[in-house]
Amino acid sequence: MADAPTLGLPTLGADADLALYGLQGTQTLNFPVPAGLTPAELTATVELPPNVTAGSIAVTQDNRTVSRVDLPPDRAPISIPLAGAEVVDNAVTVLLRSQLLPPAGYCLYDTAIPLRLVNAAVVYTGRETPPQVVADFLPPVLERLTIYVPESPSRAESDAAVRLTTAVVARYGEQRTDVDVEALRGDAMAPPTPSGPFERNIVVREGPNAAVSLQGTDGVPALLITGPANDLLNQARLLSSDLSQLALASKAVAGPIKSSPQLPGNETTIRELGQPGVNATALKPQVTVGLDQTRLGRPVKGVRVHLKGSYTPLPASLGGQVVASVNGQTVDRWPIDASGAIDRWVDVPDELLQRYTNLGVAVDLSGNTGRCGEFQPVTLTIDGATTVETTQADPPVPAGFQSLPQAVMPRMLVGLGADFADTRRAVAIAEGLQRLSALPIDTEVVSVDDALATQSPALVVAADGWPGDRPELPVSSAADGELDVDRLDGERTTLRLDPGLRFGSLQTVSDDNRTVLVATSNGDAGELDSLLGWLDGDSRRWARLSGVAVIAPAGEEPVTVAGESPATDQAADTETKPAATLWLGAGATVAAAAALIGWLLLRRRRRA
Repeated sequence: MADAPTLGLPTLGADADLALYGLQGTQTLNFPVPAGLTPAELTATVELPPNVTAGSIAVTQDNRTVSRVDLPPDRAPISIPLAGAEVVDNAVTVLLRSQLLPPAGYCLYDTAIPLRLVNAAVVYTGRETPPQVVADFLPPVLERLTIYVPESPSRAESDAAVRLTTAVVARYGEQRTDVDVEALRGDAMAPPTPSGPFERNIVVREGPNAAVSLQGTDGVPALLITGPANDLLNQARLLSSDLSQLALASKAVAGPIKSSPQLPGNETTIRELGQPGVNATALKPQVTVGLDQTRLGRPVKGVRVHLKGSYTPLPASLGGQVVASVNGQTVDRWPIDASGAIDRWVDVPDELLQRYTNLGVAVDLSGNTGRCGEFQPVTLTIDGATTVETTQADPPVPAGFQSLPQAVMPRMLVGLGADFADTRRAVAIAEGLQRLSALPIDTEVVSVDDALATQSPALVVAADGWPGDRPELPVSSAADGELDVDRLDGERTTLRLDPGLRFGSLQTVSDDNRTVLVATSNGDAGELDSLLGWLDGDSRRWARLSGVAVIAPAGEEPVTVAGESPATDQAADTETKPAATLWLGAGATVAAAAALIGWLLLRRRRRA
């Protein structure tokens, strides 16, 4: 159990650094409080903006001052007391308010450079207490979850493990809880060792009697989820359902629990997408409206945003315009008027859409703003009632990894074999996909054949090799070492390697109006495991994947295969129309083979 721990803000689900903009900046801080612990102080290193002579930070809660401290010199540590902050539902929410003092007569303070509290952490007092009832099994802070299944898991056991993974990762969100799967030896019903601080163990095993129960008295108990094959999933769903808060005993038996995600329709508001509204105050204010396809639960195109809001009315001596942009590219602009109202439809071009698209709105002023202190900053506000209209994109926009996970939402089939290794691979991929999504991904484990035979989005794990061309992958390999690769112009070309190159891969395919993510290799499952281990080594790597496939050759850094590019179609027609076959001599190295793959428009990814 944890004893008086100090936890960095990333562990608590927040950014490592806190930024307070302006001479009077504010920042809301919300963090969890595990049972038995009490927050004592917030520690950090101060980075002062330029031209600040002094300042202070106050912590308030419900209009009550918790503490106030003077700012130390630049790059010095700071300790902000939190004693007395009220804990509500295992969490604390406080408001940090900074007061900065510039030199006398100085009025050109740059509001774009904030006061930063770097590498912030919360110091707790007390000792973590173990759960006594099922409802308290999952703690407010969870760094690692280990799921134990039999050495040869049944389909129901694999299904429960994958669903537990997505449910837990979705629940803890930015805490980025790590999920592992381990095999139970023989008929064991308990993990070999108890879990550590801020960790939990769950055992999933079929049995005659359905139940969810705490097991063991040494440290933190494990959670045993058991039941017949047709009821095991219901028991696993208990942890992510509203019923879990009523499981106020060490053992509970769940009845039928349905999984029915509620997704927005073709028209919604940014408030319903998790953004209650945005505002900024500056000489030239700008705000960002986030358009997250995972919150829409499907790939979209034809995005139109009905901006509703206001800006401070300007005097007649000043002109200006409101500018809307996507990823730095202007998509609309219109002149300011005396009313200060914003009521404008803005179209987002399909070619600028990504998994997460930022629509920027800025007020750009022109004219004489007067001498020092004669002009007040402008406040720009975009209301949460701003409407977002979309239509479903088929095929997804954009294609490839940037279409995931929204292209396999709300429900994804998981096709895999019967061995433990495939279950572990499926859990690793489901964990990575769920980290990208603001909404839970519903999953169902089936056989590989069943996953390929349906019209539903699917993840297919075929670690030892891809069975034929069902569907055809962007990169495939024959036994004689020949690679068959999609070019950017949509044509296929080949590359023959001697000796052949072993690699693991994750590849995306748009097949029969659905998206399939394939995890495979060309005969060496260990290379697929190496790729999944590389992705799991840094939670940011999943988000950075682009193109339609990522290939991990033995001993080489992963490379990505770019998707079809319409801009290159005309140029491709004037080049080698027949698919060229290239030969690599027997004395060539694997590194040279990877270089030739690069010639085929594969872009080497840097290690994060």
